[in-house]
Amino acid sequence: MEESARKLLREEISPEEDELPLIKRVWQESKVMWVVAAPAIFTRASTFGINVTSQAFVGHIGSKELAAFALVFTVLIRFANGILFGMASALSTLCGQAYGARRYGMMGVYLQRSWIVLYFTSLLLLPLFFFTSPIMKMLGQDDSIADVAGTISLWSIAVIFAYVLSFTFQTFLQSQSKNVVISFLAAFSITIHPSKIWGLWSSSLFHQVSCCEVEIDALSICLNINGWEMMIAFGFLAAASVRVSNELGRGSSKAAKLSIVVTVATSFTIGFILFLFFLFYRERLAYIFTTNQQVAVAVGDLSPLLAFSILLNSVQPVLSGVAVGAGWQSIVAYVNIGCYYIIGIPVGVVLSKVLHLQVKGIWMGMLFGTLVQTIVLTIITCKTDWDEQVLLARRRVDRYSVDDEETDTVTSNA
Repeated sequence: MEESARKLLREEISPEEDELPLIKRVWQESKVMWVVAAPAIFTRASTFGINVTSQAFVGHIGSKELAAFALVFTVLIRFANGILFGMASALSTLCGQAYGARRYGMMGVYLQRSWIVLYFTSLLLLPLFFFTSPIMKMLGQDDSIADVAGTISLWSIAVIFAYVLSFTFQTFLQSQSKNVVISFLAAFSITIHPSKIWGLWSSSLFHQVSCCEVEIDALSICLNINGWEMMIAFGFLAAASVRVSNELGRGSSKAAKLSIVVTVATSFTIGFILFLFFLFYRERLAYIFTTNQQVAVAVGDLSPLLAFSILLNSVQPVLSGVAVGAGWQSIVAYVNIGCYYIIGIPVGVVLSKVLHLQVKGIWMGMLFGTLVQTIVLTIITCKTDWDEQVLLARRRVDRYSVDDEETDTVTSNA
């Protein structure tokens, strides 16, 4: 039965595709990939730019306010973002495979269902924002900063509900390779958001981030650079998810594997170039953000870690995108928990506290966790039977289609 299904799926793919030279197939796949990746990178960079711009505004109010803002957006918003983005990835799998299988009517159904699930999840996250101050104080945060964080968190609730529409619409359009409209909206947002702040950011932003210690100044510069680079990686994550899900839904395991190779290779090439740049420029890149020589030296000391972070982040998110496209969200969740919480954090604590490497130790521990995660995801991807994944995708699309057809029949009879 399964063998006959495999033959049927192979027959659905045009024979001319397999006869094309490898270079031409790679070129075609690369063009299709960039249709998704380029707008996705621009959209994510614009969204990140809005947060950085907001940080610049707050930085000119005062250091206490900036610390509270960073606390809310680094801990609460990022936590909520991760949960909602992870749940929205299920929509990426379903819509991508439905689009590849030409079950276009199901995509709207999936979109509406995702709104219900994500809005309900957002409601469950609200207590974190209502009780931010007592939670922060309980965790040992300074009272004055915790009180300001509580006020900022209340005004940030709208961001969580905005994520629901943003993530789902992005996923819905990306699954069809129609995400250029999102880029236009992101460009409009980043254009109107800064207002009169252009003269304020640059070095003043990073001076305001922390005027207490040179090390924290240097770390903030490195983390901001790493954050910008991650937006590139997330763009390729979206591309990998869309291309893999589309090809699995279409029934082509060979095209799915080619899309994986092309996307990973492209992202890694860009990451390797940036790796070399930040590895060799070291403290010189710090003068873009500051004129303080001590901060520049500290940035140079952290540059190797920054460079290796960029290199690893050019591969790991793309492999996560492959997993999302195939519908392996639960596997990725277990890998993330194991690599970060069981391996990365304990190693970082040992390096930081026992070997007295401080911030570098924590960073090295997280890098080790990311390395293990990359290796595990690479092994899973290479060991996967992609013909079997095509069958699973077809069953998934057929199952949900049958469920909805039965529901429509019952409704009409009633």
